[in-house]
Amino acid sequence: MHKHYYVNKKAQSNGDHEVHTGECQYLPLSENREYLGYFDSCKDAVKKAKEMFSKSNGCYFCSRECHTS
Repeated sequence: MHKHYYVNKKAQSNGDHEVHTGECQYLPLSENREYLGYFDSCKDAVKKAKEMFSKSNGCYFCSRECHTS
């Protein structure tokens, strides 16, 4: 299922930039996120996010299959 994905421009304490769906309850404020696009899976969204932030990771809550740390 396609969803809109965003990456948090502010890193977490471990250095990760989390990737969120547009519906995520933890979606960062608009000034703290970058739109990645409309993807079929979080895997493609994280791949795109890594072009901007090499240490990107899926959100535990909305992109759990891509959450690795």
